[in-house]
Amino acid sequence: MITPFLINPKDTSYEFPDAALALEEPNGLLAVGGDLSPQRLLNAYRHGIFPWFNPGEPILWWSPNPRAVLFPEKINISRSLRKTLNKNKFVLTTDQAFSDVMAACQAPRAKQPGTWITSDMRRAYNEMHRLGHAHSVECWQNHKLVGGLYGMALGRVFFGESMFSRVNDASKVALVYLTGKLIDWGYRLIDCQVQSDHLISLGAEDIPRERFCAYLRRWCDQEACADAWNQSRFPE
Repeated sequence: MITPFLINPKDTSYEFPDAALALEEPNGLLAVGGDLSPQRLLNAYRHGIFPWFNPGEPILWWSPNPRAVLFPEKINISRSLRKTLNKNKFVLTTDQAFSDVMAACQAPRAKQPGTWITSDMRRAYNEMHRLGHAHSVECWQNHKLVGGLYGMALGRVFFGESMFSRVNDASKVALVYLTGKLIDWGYRLIDCQVQSDHLISLGAEDIPRERFCAYLRRWCDQEACADAWNQSRFPE
């Protein structure tokens, strides 16, 4: 029986097995254990690996094949979404309420009683935000946070983690805003991890894991626009 690799949390090399060694079933499970330190998280994302686990479980590390991605210039804006955009109902910002966005993403969804964003995950990604690696997009209406998303940024790649909406289309508007900014800043790729109907409707596509990892080797070490994430402020 093939089993995932075990990672000692005391291992300070922060190395991972090759993503190509991930299991086919469950798709992409690569390793178990380790920790959520900044060094390990950065090394994971750089090699096409991300953590996903439920409360009470050990840390599970994944690299599914195929990989869902969105090339920013290929964002699909439906007719109804364009109508929403044209109404200018929202104010969009970046990195103005990262912790609040994570908390909103952590909240249980309809027909989903639990959440994979554990307290440990929140602490880890808030630390990554403090260090300048994790970022958020906020969607405001009447000065209230009504939608948004967060993820990691390395070089010219944005690794999307989660999004939420409290009013119709708020998370979609946040994603459209993000893709426009990423194009301006020189980003080449958004990692969506695993495909869904929602992501497909927005233009995401599946690519082989091998190609995805090749993109990471090419683009994670290329600098994007300097100080990009500090350019968007909440209006006075």
